[in-house]
Amino acid sequence: MRSLLALLMVGAGLAVPTGAHAAPRSATVPAHAVPRSATVPAHTAPPDVAAAVAAMQPGWNLGNTFDATGADETSWGNPRVTPELLAGIRAQGFRSIRIPVTWSQHLGAAPGHPIDAAALARLREVVAWALDDGFHVMINIHHDSWQWINTMPADHDTVLARYNAIWTQIAAAFRDASPRLLFESVNEPQFAAGGDDAALLAELNTSFHSIVRGSGGGNTERLLVLPTLHTSADQVYLDQLAGTITALGDRNVIATVHYYGYWPFSVNIAGGYRFDATAQQDLLGMFQRVHDTFVARGIPVVVGEYGLLGFDRSTGTIEQGEKLKFFELFGHQARVNRVTTMLWDNGQHFDRTGLTWRDPELYGQIRSSWRTRSGTADSDLLFTARSAPVTARTITLNPNGTGFAGLYLGRAALRRGSDYTLSGDQLTLTAKLLRRLLKDRTYGVRSTLSVRFTRGVPWRLDVLSYDTPVLTAATGDTGSFAIPTAFNGDRLATMTATYADGSYAGPQNWTAYKEYDRTFAPDYTAGVIRLTSDFFAEVTDAAPVTLTFIFWSGASVTYHVTRTGTTVTGAAG
Repeated sequence: MRSLLALLMVGAGLAVPTGAHAAPRSATVPAHAVPRSATVPAHTAPPDVAAAVAAMQPGWNLGNTFDATGADETSWGNPRVTPELLAGIRAQGFRSIRIPVTWSQHLGAAPGHPIDAAALARLREVVAWALDDGFHVMINIHHDSWQWINTMPADHDTVLARYNAIWTQIAAAFRDASPRLLFESVNEPQFAAGGDDAALLAELNTSFHSIVRGSGGGNTERLLVLPTLHTSADQVYLDQLAGTITALGDRNVIATVHYYGYWPFSVNIAGGYRFDATAQQDLLGMFQRVHDTFVARGIPVVVGEYGLLGFDRSTGTIEQGEKLKFFELFGHQARVNRVTTMLWDNGQHFDRTGLTWRDPELYGQIRSSWRTRSGTADSDLLFTARSAPVTARTITLNPNGTGFAGLYLGRAALRRGSDYTLSGDQLTLTAKLLRRLLKDRTYGVRSTLSVRFTRGVPWRLDVLSYDTPVLTAATGDTGSFAIPTAFNGDRLATMTATYADGSYAGPQNWTAYKEYDRTFAPDYTAGVIRLTSDFFAEVTDAAPVTLTFIFWSGASVTYHVTRTGTTVTGAAG
């Protein structure tokens, strides 16, 4: 769970989530081009430690459960954990499970800060189930990081005593647990202004290490997981953690970072609605730095959380094909850089009641990436205007080291030459084929093709019929304003908002492109585009705003809105 991350302001007023990069790395930098720090010596983990961490791949997060800040594990809307849920996750191919735990609501008073016996017993029960299922299991201190640990600069002794009390009790409770149980010192560590952040985190990590190792039993050699500041993969934080690990001189220590992608792409803002070269290089750069700083020196790495930040609002925030390309490349880079990864899932991916994936196509791409590469294309959407004659259309394939194996409609292989041609990575669908696929040219998806490659999962290609969307006048209020929209088979990609003088309107006014789902969202069933109260909260009263809606077909439609108090009027431009 990444609450409060969007509140962190980095340079120029950009609200950049923890672990994201404020500026993209150059798209021309080759893999592994960042120089290694000359200050960190080699640190080679024993073969059994490296093998244990490799055996944890792939991993999954039991998010928004024991890390919930309410009374119990159901307080954030997820059901109680059952053996059937864990068995269901195990059956999906996951080998490790991270169980985030927030402790603050289960702690007694100083000086001992006793953990509520029932809460600890419940955690022990679920950990035992997971271990019995064959999982490697990781538990930690989770949202406490921003609830009270972050006050350490101003309240050092109190915070450290409380932190130490928690780990002293956890270490005792799990002293004789299977060696497949790992401890993670703290999730996404962060501190309020006024202290030396690097020194404070090093103190917490070192104290955690001392407490666990000193508790005896299986804890003397248990694998311990230490995070960077903010669990960021920025080089300065990697180097700081590498220094701590070297100073500890313990080869049973693992480094951890989190990764949620290049921020504009991850939340769909600032025009980052495609997994373009900048977003790709951000991902490549993260793995490059992690590999060179840790893996190449024998320090195993776990990416304890990964995904896309926009998923916290809706998994539809990022267009399907673009998100599939992200996860395909992420899985490949994890394999080649020998990094273990743990998918963040707060309930939005695996249905914990039905024990099925909410998006089987996404899971299929993720699962395939654990073993091999898959070919993709520049898009999974091929739009043809209903008002125009049908002509041949070309898409660019991204084979990713695979070979082209055919184009299919259902189980039927289409014919090369008459149905399509292939020249290098250019796949051209003939007009004859498209006329057949479009049928009566009703709006929307008319046919779905499958581009098959020699390895990995096929690439789905939807053939759609559309015309430019039509938006009509409306009146509403700042709490609920809906623009009547005839989408005409098209799909909304993004929206810009500007005042008459060209300045940017709405939240995050450093960009014209507003954040998908936070400020606007299409409702295809209702036939409207909704503008949120968050958007109008930062719109100047009585100042007309020009909205430009950009659709995946390439169409753009302008619309004008004016807020007067809480009343909003809108008209097509």
